[in-house]
Amino acid sequence: QVQLAESGGGSVQAGGSLRLSCAASVRTSVDYAMGWFRQAPGKEREFVAGVSAGGKTYYHDSVKGRFTASRDNNAKNTVYLQMNSLKPEDTAAYYCAADGTIFNILTMGRIDYWGQGTQVTVSS
Repeated sequence: QVQLAESGGGSVQAGGSLRLSCAASVRTSVDYAMGWFRQAPGKEREFVAGVSAGGKTYYHDSVKGRFTASRDNNAKNTVYLQMNSLKPEDTAAYYCAADGTIFNILTMGRIDYWGQGTQVTVSS
């Protein structure tokens, strides 16, 4: 069983930056596709960014140019989400996910593993 641990959430003012981290708790030979999702109060969970096992990145239109997802080349199944120029509408709980295919990450299909989430609050 793979467990994902997120960190790096917090409260910032609009225009500020935060960096989220997500690491798998167990060693595995599998390179998972990984992704970031968010859920604001009263809204459905939505895709934010994805990173394939090979390092290709994908973004929701609302965060393109502001957020950067990346894999740690020295730590297997560890990903980051650098969030710049944050807006109040970015306020949400952010969740890390891992799956055997990037397709499931991009389509929010039957994703294998989810983290517990970390809160990001952006004030105006």
